[in-house]
Amino acid sequence: QLQLVESGGGPVPAGGSLRLSCAASGGIFSRHTMGWFRQTPGKEREFVSSITATGGSTNYADFVKGRFTISRDNAKNTVYLQMVSLKPEDTAVYYCAARWGSSAYFYTTGQYPYWGQGTQVTVSS
Repeated sequence: QLQLVESGGGPVPAGGSLRLSCAASGGIFSRHTMGWFRQTPGKEREFVSSITATGGSTNYADFVKGRFTISRDNAKNTVYLQMVSLKPEDTAVYYCAARWGSSAYFYTTGQYPYWGQGTQVTVSS
């Protein structure tokens, strides 16, 4: 199983940018679909983006299309989430997740057995 550690979160003004990273260890990273989810207090964890094992396909939630870009570097066992044009409603804890296999249909929390501890993103008005 994979161990995942997120980094790169922090405070940022509205309209600003952040690049989140998720470092994986303990498994064959290149055989896993990777996803990003986010959660705010009182809300369910929601899908943000995913990328297939070799990076050939990506998926995005409607609320981040055109602003966020997911990518991965299998040589570094790392997945990234580049976020631009950030909005206050993007404020959340962002989680990295992994699932063995590669599919365009991995977009729910229950489909990902491996999770990081999260990194806080706070977008000020």
